[in-house]
Amino acid sequence: MDRRYDEITRAMQLYFDGLHHGDTARLGKVFHADARYVCATEGSLTHLGMAEYFPIVDRRPSPARRHEARTDRIISIEFAGPVTAFVRAECSIGPKSFIDLLTFIHLDGRWQIIAKVFHFDIRPQAAAHGDAREPTCPM
Repeated sequence: MDRRYDEITRAMQLYFDGLHHGDTARLGKVFHADARYVCATEGSLTHLGMAEYFPIVDRRPSPARRHEARTDRIISIEFAGPVTAFVRAECSIGPKSFIDLLTFIHLDGRWQIIAKVFHFDIRPQAAAHGDAREPTCPM
């Protein structure tokens, strides 16, 4: 099997762990410093750099601290040549279920996310309990 799959899987574990624990040090190991964070789920564009996104992660209570069950999983990994990959993944934070479309580049000896484009839905049980009041796209 192509070793790149294992490398991407390890990078994704950092990504999932960083999100679950609200740990921007971990996320900083998997996101390129110039990465983009993009969402249009609610009809307007959210377009952030890491300098804007990481403070949002730092401010919110982490899913781990709220004892949320982890739902993260890799749906697919595709390669476009030796240094570019695309990962489709799912996870949840608070009342939101996310579909993440992550573009990776291989630079400086490691796989790094250069773009995160995502969609989210409010889980029906969360909406029924009024838990959908959290901030919108930035998660």
